[in-house]
Amino acid sequence: MVERVEAVRFEGGKLVLLDQTLLPGEKRFLHLDDVADVFEAIRMLRVRGAPAIGGAAAYGLYLGVNEVPDDAGTEAFMAKLQEVRDYLASSRPTAVNLFWALDRLVAVAERERASDVPTLKARLLEEAHAIKREDEAMCRAIGQHALTLLGGVESVLTHCNAGSLATMGIGTALAPIYLAAEGGRQIHVFSDETRPLLQGARITTWELGQAGLPVTLIADGMAASVMRQGRVQAVIVGTDRVAANGDVANKIGTYGVAILAHEHGIPFYVAAPSSTIDFATPDGDAIEIELRDPDELRRLGERQTAPAGVEVYNPAFDVTPARLVSAIVTEKGVVKPPFERNLRKVVLGE
Repeated sequence: MVERVEAVRFEGGKLVLLDQTLLPGEKRFLHLDDVADVFEAIRMLRVRGAPAIGGAAAYGLYLGVNEVPDDAGTEAFMAKLQEVRDYLASSRPTAVNLFWALDRLVAVAERERASDVPTLKARLLEEAHAIKREDEAMCRAIGQHALTLLGGVESVLTHCNAGSLATMGIGTALAPIYLAAEGGRQIHVFSDETRPLLQGARITTWELGQAGLPVTLIADGMAASVMRQGRVQAVIVGTDRVAANGDVANKIGTYGVAILAHEHGIPFYVAAPSSTIDFATPDGDAIEIELRDPDELRRLGERQTAPAGVEVYNPAFDVTPARLVSAIVTEKGVVKPPFERNLRKVVLGE
């Protein structure tokens, strides 16, 4: 097994999160037992990556209702559950795993609402643990399926971070890199820095370095040159939401990388757990894109890098059209175009 850092866990009645805003300079874990702190951690990207956000939200929902007195009535408990669910759901709008995990716990409570409050609390915590276990297994399955696409590939390019720090397992896009290493094979990773918050520079390179895996950092604007020089043979990224037609929402800049890959004849793969595939969203135009603080572009840490009053457009994500995606890799198998039909076939068994 390749060593990895665990970004999300539940220990001693608290949600333990690696504060990823401090990387790579400081490795600090937060120990949270208040739902407001969980909300802040999700909103401020202390925990990030769709599967990790979903897991953190599930534990946060449990923490939020754990304060309900054990002798309270079921109706009071269910009212508090919905209140906390809606509160956490408002933390970030794009990653579908957030809503999927929260609604999964609410559904458990609805099914067992005849139980007393202590039993309902215990069941919610059990379900949050189940989400974590399933995510760990899902990551390995995605990695195994992705490896079938990477035969003969020596180097890949990735954008943002879709490794162990974005999930509760070995990652999605980086899962095949970990599994290849476990089998004695090294696949070199070129990591885009991922402006403006530098998740590739701060997080992906740190994570792979901690695991002893080969990684080269490049500026976002260098991807085209690296492709033209033949330094990478595939692109693999994660995703925060996949629409029913195969359009993919991922970290801002992903769309540009997909266009470059298409131009250079390089396959563009998306690693997506089935929980990230949103069949209720018909296409990418229907995905709400989160807009973030303008100062993320005006400043770099404490240093001002643009005029204080300059107008800023700062979307956190963009949408890559399905026509640019070579395959979507889920824990249930590899999905190839046409996605509108094959996603339902592979993921839902239809």
